[in-house]
This record gives sequence, C-alpha cells and structure tokens, in this order.
Amino acid sequence: MAFIVTTGATGRLGGRVAALLAAAGAEQRLVARNAGRVPPLDRTTAVSADYGDPEAVRQALEGASTVLFVSASESADRVDRHRTFVDAARDAGVTHLVYISFYGASPSAAFTLARDHWATEQHIRDSGLPFTFLRDNLYADFLPAMAGDDGVIRGPAGQGRVAAVAQDDIAEAAARVLLDPGAHEGATYHLTGPKALTLDEVAATLSEVTGRAITYHPETLEEAYASRQVYGAPDWQVEAWVSTYLAIAAGELEGVSDDIPALTGHPATTFEELLARPR
Repeated sequence: MAFIVTTGATGRLGGRVAALLAAAGAEQRLVARNAGRVPPLDRTTAVSADYGDPEAVRQALEGASTVLFVSASESADRVDRHRTFVDAARDAGVTHLVYISFYGASPSAAFTLARDHWATEQHIRDSGLPFTFLRDNLYADFLPAMAGDDGVIRGPAGQGRVAAVAQDDIAEAAARVLLDPGAHEGATYHLTGPKALTLDEVAATLSEVTGRAITYHPETLEEAYASRQVYGAPDWQVEAWVSTYLAIAAGELEGVSDDIPALTGHPATTFEELLARPR
C-alpha cells in the first residue's frame, strides 16, 4: 500500500502536518533524527534518519508514494545535506516530493538562506523527481521572539514590510497537497499572511494583544552586526540573522499571495488572530 512520508515529524511544522494527515486517515511513515521522540498517531510508524546519511534516508523513504521534505535545521552544510536527501529520495523510487522552501528563493536573494532553498529547488528539478514547492514567508509564530528581553525588536529592516504566515496555515496547505499530489505536480506556491506589516506595526500589534510594551528600533547595518556578536555564533549564522531584516528592507518579503486561501479554502490567519490563539 502506498503511504506518505512526513519528515521533521518532531518539529513545529512537520508535527502539525503529521497530525492533520493522521486525522484524514492517511497512512504515514514519520521520519525524525530520533524516532523515539515522534508522538504516537493513528496509522503511523516512526523511523530515525539524518538527512546527511544517504542509506538511512533511502531506507526511510523506500516504498513511499509522496514525501514531505521539511528543510533541515540551519547549518553551514545544509545544502549538501539537502542534496543527499534528494538523491536518496530518487534512489528510493519516491514518486512525488513536496519541499518546504522559502518565499523569494533566488540565487541573489538578500536573505542568505533563501539562496540555499533556491539551490535545493534546482537540485530537485535536476533529479527528475515530480515535485511541488511550498515557498513560505517568515513564520508569523516567530515574530514575538524578535523582541528582546527589553521589549525592543532590533534589525536593519527600515520601513520594509513582511507578509508573515502562520504555521497552522502552512501545515494545512501542505496536507492538502500531500493528499492529492497529482493535482499540484510542478507547482510552486507562495504561502503568505493576508497582509504585509512593517516591524513598527508588528510591535504595535504585540503591545496591544499581549499588554507588553514592544517597540521597533531600525538598526544600521553596523549596529546589527555589533548587537549580534554577543551570541558567539558563526559568521554564516550572523549573516543569516542580519539578512532576514535586509530582505524585509529590500521589499523581498512584502508580497501577499492568495495561495493559502486557494489551497485551504479559508482566509490566511491574521497576526492578531494568531496572537489571540491559546498557547
């Protein structure tokens, strides 16, 4: 019997998709680096596999009809790990790969990690695997974490806008594609929120909904690098953090798409609605 493989099953996004597919009665194999951490769901089995281990990935994907490929955690070698996964999926005979990419993926994107997603997309195309790309904007769920302990969002975003999208909406859209992959073969969807917000507007909404005073400080580029040195992160990661804001400033994340409504049948979740949900 054909089944769906859902990767990243212990993560925020993959876990949501797995739960939706289980509720729909789909047969799944859930893949995580540690299968022991995968939550029990109906009609599922769990296996361990690291994206960088081609034989483990091939075995995890063997017999699957459709695979949800959630991008690997950020690392200096992420593109190499993605290529290993894609090659293993091809060797395992996967018939459709649904890849979680990033909005505006391009070799020249301001956001450095969007370039990684572009390289992964190109490798999937070159592999000959049937595919669907879900290009997600920034996760609206993570916007509150941009504020520091002092209640200030700091970054060189200027007055640029971001159409951040709720993870629940992404998961629902992904589940719809996975349950009927043939209808979406070769498609690239741009998953965004219903409105593009400046970080001043994000701060104001956070203040209003949470009751905590949040403000936005538009850093200069020099300030942005200096304020992040305290974390002791490698250069590539600091570059990624800063370039997130530069992509906003450049207008690369401001586009609003109707792909969430088209795939899910309901409007995309607003930032206010997301913040009002129980945690």
